[in-house]
Amino acid sequence: MQRDSKGIDPFKMFRRSQQPGAASESGIMAITDHEFALFQSLINRESGIHLTDAKKPLLVGRLSRRLRELGLSSFSAYYRRVVRGDGSDAERRFMVDCICTNETQFFREARQFEFLETRIIPEWKAQAASRQRSRRVRVWSSACSTGEEPFSLAMMLLYHLPAEAGWEIEILATDLSQRALESARAAVWPVEKARQISPQFLKAFMLQGTRTQQGKMKAGPEIRYVTTFERVNLNDEVYPVDGLFDLILCRNVLIYFNADSKAHVMERLLSRLLPEGYLFLGHAESLSGMGAHVQSVGPTIYVRPKNAGTAYPLIADKNRPGAMRVPAQADDPGRRKHQG
Repeated sequence: MQRDSKGIDPFKMFRRSQQPGAASESGIMAITDHEFALFQSLINRESGIHLTDAKKPLLVGRLSRRLRELGLSSFSAYYRRVVRGDGSDAERRFMVDCICTNETQFFREARQFEFLETRIIPEWKAQAASRQRSRRVRVWSSACSTGEEPFSLAMMLLYHLPAEAGWEIEILATDLSQRALESARAAVWPVEKARQISPQFLKAFMLQGTRTQQGKMKAGPEIRYVTTFERVNLNDEVYPVDGLFDLILCRNVLIYFNADSKAHVMERLLSRLLPEGYLFLGHAESLSGMGAHVQSVGPTIYVRPKNAGTAYPLIADKNRPGAMRVPAQADDPGRRKHQG
């Protein structure tokens, strides 16, 4: 066995440094199985996110920077701070923010946007022309991340269903991560993301940065006007959301939940879906085995049958204090001017 000049086996030292309880180069004690189990349980209670044992490196990587910022040397110390805290839930929300994955892009899941453009929108137009529905369209992007999804929806809907033709578009965009929502509200991205947007939408709805904003692009006033951002935790028992929706997107979220959480989330979401309303899931998700009262009309695309009735109770009462309402365009005629 090869040893250094002091007679110490460096490979044994490396292995010892990885044992639970040993301090790393950052000065933070390596997380123990017990500590990880505490965070697994806490994060699941707070967000519904199920961290498997294989996600331990992810947890350590996401939280270590916060431990260093707070001057803490162990995950136990951080857990105590999060759980006991100072009576506020700010640190708990920050922890959940660290765990959330906010990977997204404009017009992600292209087949779903093609289905929206070639089937759903023409269907809505035909129904409106025959007076089977109003020209008001409400959409809920329930895991909107940094805003690319709801603004993609806004661009497509406003392009095909313009206000000049009497259409009224309302998009509610919600997420668990406050950090992601702040970015979404700012609606500014690197200009490289323009490649994800078709030329007609880019020209009609996006602004190109100049001078100090060179290299950036921003959502234009038309799509910002119809989009409202709010924080909603899909794991909560009650969603503070008002009214029913023509289309709900819950994409790449269910993959982080266990079976029970998935079923509860879908029950709550479907309680907000109109008869003949559509539900979009992520490419790796399905409602198989959940007994949901919807029909599959394509991969990860579902519709609630017209004769479904009220399959689920309405979980949030519109008169309940704190219920969110997506503002209609007519509510504030001056809003477009101020948001531009």
